[in-house]
Amino acid sequence: MLITINQVTKIYHLGEVDIPALREISLTIAAGELTAIIGASGSGKTTLMNIVGCLDRPSAGQYLLDDEDVTHLNNNELAYIRNKKLGFVFQSFNLLPRTSALENVELPLFYGNSLTSREKRRRAEELLERVGLGSRMHHYPSQLSGGEQQRVAIARSLVNQPRLLLADEPTGNLDSKRGKEIMELFQQLNRESITVILITHDKDIAAYARRVIQLRDGQVVPA
Repeated sequence: MLITINQVTKIYHLGEVDIPALREISLTIAAGELTAIIGASGSGKTTLMNIVGCLDRPSAGQYLLDDEDVTHLNNNELAYIRNKKLGFVFQSFNLLPRTSALENVELPLFYGNSLTSREKRRRAEELLERVGLGSRMHHYPSQLSGGEQQRVAIARSLVNQPRLLLADEPTGNLDSKRGKEIMELFQQLNRESITVILITHDKDIAAYARRVIQLRDGQVVPA
């Protein structure tokens, strides 16, 4: 099992007030799944994504990623796992504006990677070809449409060959046509054996997934 979450609780402490964001959540996600985690604002879906993505730790419970208990790892150990096993796609693209599409995709390869400069360049080029931007790789973000920028962000998320791709509201800044193209790209990547988790409030986006997990008030809603 790629993801195993056992009785995970997350509590935020705001002064003297405790705010429970997740309440004893248990779930599993197998390698190769395309899963949507859906819920309204405040349901806990972003908190859950942050824990699954090793960006935060649970207050209680256990999280196993690829059969490794990551619950109590330190910041450096979590950063290593994020770099080696996880890819992230966000609503806001997060591209460097003065850097070409190709250089944006290459960027993660400069952290703890033994590839030569030529190998890094070739891998980035291949991924941009894969997402349909082979003819746009030397363009800057300002020269690309929103859908093209998100494709660059997806290529960048794949450059370290992650086991798991986490996409947080990936079509939130796109029109319906571009959003459909991005979701079809996620489906294609999943068919190529990449595990994908979509975080969304939109039932139309969740419908692209093979499995939907609904959160409400920090708990999984029974199917």
